[in-house]
Amino acid sequence: MCARNPGTRLDLEWVCQTRVNTQAVLKRAQQIQSTRLPKKQWQAAWLLKALTCIDLTTLSGDDTPSNVQRLCLKALQPLRSDLLQELHLDHAGVTTAAVCVYPSRVCDAVKTLRAANSKLPVASVATGFPAGQTSLSTRLDEVRSAVADGASEIDIVINRSLALSGQWEALHEELLQFRSACGAAHMKSILSTGELGSYSSVYRASLVCMMAGSDFIKTSTGKETVNATIPVAVVMSRAIRDYYLHTGHKVQDTRYWTHGTGHKVGFKPAGGIRTAQESLVWLVLVKEELGSDWLSPELFRIGASSLLADIERQIYHHVTGRYPAFHELPLA
Repeated sequence: MCARNPGTRLDLEWVCQTRVNTQAVLKRAQQIQSTRLPKKQWQAAWLLKALTCIDLTTLSGDDTPSNVQRLCLKALQPLRSDLLQELHLDHAGVTTAAVCVYPSRVCDAVKTLRAANSKLPVASVATGFPAGQTSLSTRLDEVRSAVADGASEIDIVINRSLALSGQWEALHEELLQFRSACGAAHMKSILSTGELGSYSSVYRASLVCMMAGSDFIKTSTGKETVNATIPVAVVMSRAIRDYYLHTGHKVQDTRYWTHGTGHKVGFKPAGGIRTAQESLVWLVLVKEELGSDWLSPELFRIGASSLLADIERQIYHHVTGRYPAFHELPLA
Protein backbone atom coordinates (compact mmCIF):
# COMPACT_ATOMS: atom_id res chain seq x y z
CA MET A 1 0.00 0.00 0.00
CA CYS A 2 1.05 3.61 -0.53
CA ALA A 3 1.63 6.19 2.20
CA ARG A 4 -1.22 6.55 4.70
CA ASN A 5 -3.63 9.42 4.45
CA PRO A 6 -3.09 11.37 7.71
CA GLY A 7 -6.35 13.25 7.30
CA THR A 8 -7.01 16.94 7.91
CA ARG A 9 -9.21 19.07 10.10
CA LEU A 10 -12.89 18.98 9.21
CA ASP A 11 -13.51 21.86 6.79
CA LEU A 12 -17.26 22.33 7.15
CA GLU A 13 -17.32 25.35 4.85
CA TRP A 14 -15.92 23.25 2.00
CA VAL A 15 -18.20 20.32 2.79
CA CYS A 16 -21.46 22.22 3.19
CA GLN A 17 -21.08 24.71 0.34
CA THR A 18 -20.40 22.08 -2.33
CA ARG A 19 -23.06 21.56 -4.98
CA VAL A 20 -22.74 18.93 -7.70
CA ASN A 21 -24.02 19.62 -11.21
CA THR A 22 -26.01 16.47 -11.95
CA GLN A 23 -26.28 17.02 -15.70
CA ALA A 24 -22.54 17.57 -16.00
CA VAL A 25 -21.88 14.37 -14.07
CA LEU A 26 -24.22 12.35 -16.28
CA LYS A 27 -22.66 13.81 -19.44
CA ARG A 28 -19.15 12.94 -18.25
CA ALA A 29 -20.26 9.42 -17.30
CA GLN A 30 -21.74 8.93 -20.76
CA GLN A 31 -18.46 10.08 -22.35
CA ILE A 32 -16.50 7.54 -20.31
CA GLN A 33 -18.88 4.71 -21.11
CA SER A 34 -18.67 5.46 -24.84
CA THR A 35 -14.85 5.41 -24.89
CA ARG A 36 -13.42 2.90 -27.35
CA LEU A 37 -11.91 0.06 -25.33
CA PRO A 38 -8.59 -1.66 -26.18
CA LYS A 39 -8.58 -4.85 -28.26
CA LYS A 40 -6.39 -7.93 -28.72
CA GLN A 41 -3.08 -7.88 -26.80
CA TRP A 42 -3.80 -4.44 -25.36
CA GLN A 43 -7.11 -5.69 -23.99
CA ALA A 44 -5.33 -8.68 -22.45
CA ALA A 45 -2.83 -6.35 -20.78
CA TRP A 46 -5.59 -4.17 -19.35
CA LEU A 47 -7.47 -7.21 -18.10
CA LEU A 48 -4.37 -8.41 -16.31
CA LYS A 49 -4.13 -4.98 -14.70
CA ALA A 50 -7.76 -5.23 -13.58
CA LEU A 51 -7.11 -8.72 -12.20
CA THR A 52 -4.29 -7.44 -9.98
CA CYS A 53 -6.64 -4.76 -8.56
CA ILE A 54 -9.40 -7.16 -7.46
CA ASP A 55 -10.26 -7.62 -3.79
CA LEU A 56 -11.46 -11.20 -4.23
CA THR A 57 -14.46 -11.37 -1.95
CA THR A 58 -16.77 -13.82 -0.22
CA LEU A 59 -19.42 -12.30 2.04
CA SER A 60 -22.04 -15.02 2.30
CA GLY A 61 -23.94 -16.37 5.24
CA ASP A 62 -22.70 -19.87 4.42
CA ASP A 63 -18.97 -19.01 4.39
CA THR A 64 -16.90 -21.80 5.90
CA PRO A 65 -13.16 -22.33 6.50
CA SER A 66 -13.00 -24.50 3.40
CA ASN A 67 -14.48 -22.00 0.95
CA VAL A 68 -12.36 -19.20 2.44
CA GLN A 69 -9.32 -21.41 1.89
CA ARG A 70 -10.43 -21.99 -1.71
CA LEU A 71 -10.85 -18.22 -2.17
CA CYS A 72 -7.32 -17.56 -0.89
CA LEU A 73 -5.76 -20.20 -3.14
CA LYS A 74 -7.60 -18.74 -6.13
CA ALA A 75 -6.33 -15.26 -5.20
CA LEU A 76 -2.76 -16.60 -5.11
CA GLN A 77 -3.14 -18.24 -8.53
CA PRO A 78 -5.92 -16.39 -10.34
CA LEU A 79 -4.98 -17.74 -13.80
CA ARG A 80 -4.17 -21.26 -14.89
CA SER A 81 -0.43 -21.92 -15.04
CA ASP A 82 -0.51 -22.80 -18.74
CA LEU A 83 -2.13 -19.44 -19.55
CA LEU A 84 0.55 -17.63 -17.57
CA GLN A 85 3.25 -19.54 -19.43
CA GLU A 86 1.79 -18.54 -22.78
CA LEU A 87 1.80 -14.92 -21.62
CA HIS A 88 5.40 -15.27 -20.32
CA LEU A 89 4.18 -14.36 -16.84
CA ASP A 90 4.69 -17.67 -15.07
CA HIS A 91 7.36 -16.12 -12.81
CA ALA A 92 5.74 -12.69 -12.44
CA GLY A 93 3.87 -13.52 -9.24
CA VAL A 94 0.45 -12.51 -10.61
CA THR A 95 -2.14 -12.42 -7.79
CA THR A 96 -5.25 -10.46 -6.94
CA ALA A 97 -4.79 -7.39 -4.72
CA ALA A 98 -6.29 -8.94 -1.58
CA VAL A 99 -8.98 -11.24 -0.24
CA CYS A 100 -11.97 -9.80 1.59
CA VAL A 101 -13.99 -11.74 4.18
CA TYR A 102 -16.18 -11.30 7.25
CA PRO A 103 -14.37 -10.69 10.59
CA SER A 104 -15.16 -14.22 11.75
CA ARG A 105 -13.31 -15.65 8.74
CA VAL A 106 -10.15 -13.51 9.00
CA CYS A 107 -8.29 -16.20 10.94
CA ASP A 108 -9.07 -18.77 8.24
CA ALA A 109 -7.75 -16.49 5.49
CA VAL A 110 -4.62 -15.51 7.41
CA LYS A 111 -3.86 -19.16 8.22
CA THR A 112 -4.16 -20.20 4.57
CA LEU A 113 -2.00 -17.37 3.28
CA ARG A 114 0.68 -17.89 5.92
CA ALA A 115 0.79 -21.59 5.08
CA ALA A 116 1.45 -20.55 1.46
CA ASN A 117 4.16 -18.14 2.65
CA SER A 118 2.26 -15.27 1.06
CA LYS A 119 2.00 -11.64 2.16
CA LEU A 120 -1.25 -11.10 0.27
CA PRO A 121 -3.38 -8.68 2.36
CA VAL A 122 -6.50 -9.85 4.13
CA ALA A 123 -9.29 -7.28 4.15
CA SER A 124 -12.25 -7.54 6.48
CA VAL A 125 -15.59 -5.76 6.45
CA ALA A 126 -16.55 -4.38 9.83
CA THR A 127 -18.65 -1.85 11.80
CA GLY A 128 -21.92 -3.73 11.48
CA PHE A 129 -21.60 -4.46 7.77
CA PRO A 130 -23.67 -3.93 5.69
CA ALA A 131 -26.20 -1.72 7.50
CA GLY A 132 -23.97 -0.27 10.21
CA GLN A 133 -26.94 -0.23 12.59
CA THR A 134 -25.21 -1.42 15.75
CA SER A 135 -23.87 0.56 18.68
CA LEU A 136 -20.63 2.49 18.24
CA SER A 137 -18.86 0.40 20.89
CA THR A 138 -19.85 -2.82 19.09
CA ARG A 139 -18.64 -1.46 15.76
CA LEU A 140 -15.31 -0.41 17.27
CA ASP A 141 -14.85 -3.81 18.93
CA GLU A 142 -15.46 -5.48 15.58
CA VAL A 143 -12.69 -3.42 13.98
CA ARG A 144 -10.24 -4.21 16.79
CA SER A 145 -11.10 -7.91 16.64
CA ALA A 146 -10.48 -8.12 12.89
CA VAL A 147 -7.15 -6.31 13.24
CA ALA A 148 -6.11 -8.56 16.13
CA ASP A 149 -6.87 -11.63 13.97
CA GLY A 150 -4.53 -10.39 11.25
CA ALA A 151 -6.56 -8.20 8.88
CA SER A 152 -4.36 -5.51 7.34
CA GLU A 153 -7.24 -3.66 5.66
CA ILE A 154 -10.60 -2.81 7.20
CA ASP A 155 -13.65 -1.92 5.09
CA ILE A 156 -15.87 0.11 7.42
CA VAL A 157 -19.40 1.27 6.62
CA ILE A 158 -20.27 4.86 7.41
CA ASN A 159 -23.32 5.81 9.45
CA ARG A 160 -25.68 6.75 6.60
CA SER A 161 -28.18 8.40 8.97
CA LEU A 162 -25.53 10.99 9.93
CA ALA A 163 -24.74 11.66 6.28
CA LEU A 164 -28.41 11.93 5.27
CA SER A 165 -29.13 14.39 8.07
CA GLY A 166 -26.00 16.46 7.42
CA GLN A 167 -24.39 15.70 10.78
CA TRP A 168 -20.89 15.93 9.34
CA GLU A 169 -19.11 16.67 12.62
CA ALA A 170 -20.60 13.58 14.25
CA LEU A 171 -19.72 11.45 11.21
CA HIS A 172 -16.17 12.80 11.20
CA GLU A 173 -15.79 11.98 14.90
CA GLU A 174 -17.01 8.40 14.39
CA LEU A 175 -14.61 7.91 11.50
CA LEU A 176 -11.70 9.22 13.58
CA GLN A 177 -12.48 6.56 16.18
CA PHE A 178 -12.60 3.86 13.50
CA ARG A 179 -9.29 5.11 12.13
CA SER A 180 -7.73 4.86 15.59
CA ALA A 181 -9.14 1.35 16.09
CA CYS A 182 -7.62 0.25 12.75
CA GLY A 183 -4.11 1.02 14.03
CA ALA A 184 -1.63 0.04 11.32
CA ALA A 185 -4.37 -1.46 9.14
CA HIS A 186 -5.55 0.64 6.20
CA MET A 187 -9.11 1.92 6.44
CA LYS A 188 -11.51 1.81 3.49
CA SER A 189 -14.71 3.77 4.07
CA ILE A 190 -17.86 2.43 2.38
CA LEU A 191 -20.27 5.23 1.49
CA SER A 192 -23.20 3.06 0.35
CA THR A 193 -23.83 5.66 -2.33
CA GLY A 194 -27.12 4.11 -3.45
CA GLU A 195 -28.59 5.19 -0.10
CA LEU A 196 -27.22 8.76 0.10
CA GLY A 197 -29.88 10.37 -2.06
CA SER A 198 -27.89 12.80 -4.20
CA TYR A 199 -24.52 13.33 -5.87
CA SER A 200 -23.91 16.31 -3.57
CA SER A 201 -24.29 14.03 -0.54
CA VAL A 202 -21.89 11.53 -2.12
CA TYR A 203 -19.28 14.25 -2.66
CA ARG A 204 -19.66 15.62 0.86
CA ALA A 205 -19.48 12.18 2.47
CA SER A 206 -16.37 11.44 0.38
CA LEU A 207 -14.69 14.60 1.68
CA VAL A 208 -15.56 13.88 5.31
CA CYS A 209 -14.20 10.32 5.03
CA MET A 210 -10.92 11.55 3.56
CA MET A 211 -10.59 14.35 6.12
CA ALA A 212 -10.96 11.71 8.85
CA GLY A 213 -8.03 9.73 7.43
CA SER A 214 -9.64 7.11 5.18
CA ASP A 215 -7.04 5.46 2.96
CA PHE A 216 -9.72 4.45 0.43
CA ILE A 217 -13.28 5.48 -0.27
CA LYS A 218 -15.55 2.72 -1.53
CA THR A 219 -18.85 3.01 -3.37
CA SER A 220 -20.96 0.26 -1.85
CA THR A 221 -21.27 -2.80 0.32
CA GLY A 222 -22.58 -4.79 -2.65
CA LYS A 223 -25.75 -5.44 -0.66
CA GLU A 224 -27.67 -2.29 -1.66
CA THR A 225 -30.25 -2.13 -4.44
CA VAL A 226 -27.96 0.26 -6.36
CA ASN A 227 -24.24 -0.33 -6.07
CA ALA A 228 -21.27 0.97 -8.09
CA THR A 229 -22.29 3.21 -11.00
CA ILE A 230 -20.20 5.33 -13.35
CA PRO A 231 -21.86 8.67 -12.43
CA VAL A 232 -21.20 8.07 -8.73
CA ALA A 233 -17.62 7.10 -9.56
CA VAL A 234 -17.15 10.41 -11.41
CA VAL A 235 -18.28 12.30 -8.30
CA MET A 236 -16.08 10.28 -5.94
CA SER A 237 -13.01 10.49 -8.17
CA ARG A 238 -13.44 14.27 -8.44
CA ALA A 239 -13.60 14.41 -4.65
CA ILE A 240 -10.39 12.38 -4.43
CA ARG A 241 -8.69 14.68 -6.92
CA ASP A 242 -9.90 17.83 -5.13
CA TYR A 243 -8.69 16.50 -1.79
CA TYR A 244 -5.31 15.63 -3.31
CA LEU A 245 -4.92 19.15 -4.66
CA HIS A 246 -6.25 20.76 -1.49
CA THR A 247 -3.68 18.96 0.69
CA GLY A 248 -0.74 19.72 -1.63
CA HIS A 249 1.81 22.50 -1.28
CA LYS A 250 1.59 25.54 -3.50
CA VAL A 251 4.62 26.80 -5.37
CA GLN A 252 5.55 30.48 -5.40
CA ASP A 253 2.92 31.27 -8.02
CA THR A 254 -0.20 30.33 -6.06
CA ARG A 255 -2.15 29.53 -9.22
CA TYR A 256 -0.25 26.28 -9.61
CA TRP A 257 0.31 23.15 -7.54
CA THR A 258 3.38 21.00 -7.27
CA HIS A 259 2.91 17.34 -8.17
CA GLY A 260 3.09 14.45 -5.74
CA THR A 261 2.69 16.51 -2.56
CA GLY A 262 -0.96 15.97 -1.67
CA HIS A 263 -2.54 13.07 0.17
CA LYS A 264 -3.49 10.33 -2.29
CA VAL A 265 -6.63 8.44 -1.35
CA GLY A 266 -7.58 5.23 -3.11
CA PHE A 267 -10.85 4.41 -4.84
CA LYS A 268 -12.77 1.15 -4.68
CA PRO A 269 -15.95 0.45 -6.66
CA ALA A 270 -17.83 -2.61 -5.43
CA GLY A 271 -21.04 -4.40 -6.22
CA GLY A 272 -22.37 -5.46 -9.60
CA ILE A 273 -19.05 -5.45 -11.49
CA ARG A 274 -19.13 -8.88 -13.07
CA THR A 275 -17.74 -8.77 -16.61
CA ALA A 276 -14.30 -8.16 -18.08
CA GLN A 277 -15.71 -5.42 -20.32
CA GLU A 278 -17.09 -3.59 -17.30
CA SER A 279 -13.71 -3.73 -15.58
CA LEU A 280 -12.12 -2.05 -18.61
CA VAL A 281 -14.56 0.85 -18.34
CA TRP A 282 -13.58 1.31 -14.69
CA LEU A 283 -9.90 1.37 -15.62
CA VAL A 284 -10.61 4.01 -18.26
CA LEU A 285 -12.47 6.11 -15.70
CA VAL A 286 -9.65 5.96 -13.17
CA LYS A 287 -6.99 6.75 -15.77
CA GLU A 288 -8.88 9.74 -17.17
CA GLU A 289 -10.20 11.18 -13.90
CA LEU A 290 -7.29 10.49 -11.54
CA GLY A 291 -4.30 9.61 -13.72
CA SER A 292 -1.94 6.70 -14.17
CA ASP A 293 -0.67 6.89 -10.56
CA TRP A 294 -4.03 5.49 -9.44
CA LEU A 295 -3.86 2.50 -11.79
CA SER A 296 -2.27 0.21 -9.21
CA PRO A 297 -3.50 -1.94 -6.32
CA GLU A 298 -2.12 0.66 -3.92
CA LEU A 299 -4.76 3.19 -5.02
CA PHE A 300 -7.42 1.28 -6.97
CA ARG A 301 -9.39 -1.81 -6.02
CA ILE A 302 -12.41 -3.57 -7.46
CA GLY A 303 -14.56 -5.37 -4.94
CA ALA A 304 -15.82 -8.48 -6.71
CA SER A 305 -16.51 -12.18 -6.34
CA SER A 306 -17.40 -13.25 -9.89
CA LEU A 307 -15.43 -10.78 -12.04
CA LEU A 308 -12.27 -12.90 -11.94
CA ALA A 309 -14.08 -15.77 -13.68
CA ASP A 310 -14.89 -13.66 -16.73
CA ILE A 311 -11.42 -12.11 -16.88
CA GLU A 312 -9.87 -15.59 -16.85
CA ARG A 313 -12.32 -16.60 -19.57
CA GLN A 314 -11.30 -13.67 -21.77
CA ILE A 315 -7.58 -14.32 -21.18
CA TYR A 316 -8.17 -17.96 -22.15
CA HIS A 317 -9.78 -16.76 -25.40
CA HIS A 318 -6.86 -14.42 -26.10
CA VAL A 319 -4.34 -17.25 -25.64
CA THR A 320 -6.18 -20.10 -27.38
CA GLY A 321 -8.55 -18.35 -29.80
CA ARG A 322 -11.62 -20.02 -28.30
CA TYR A 323 -13.72 -19.74 -25.18
CA PRO A 324 -13.35 -22.45 -22.53
CA ALA A 325 -15.93 -25.07 -21.68
CA PHE A 326 -17.34 -24.78 -18.18
CA HIS A 327 -15.19 -27.61 -16.81
CA GLU A 328 -11.97 -26.09 -18.16
CA LEU A 329 -12.00 -23.29 -15.55
CA PRO A 330 -13.32 -25.22 -12.57
CA LEU A 331 -12.04 -22.85 -9.89
CA ALA A 332 -13.37 -19.65 -11.46
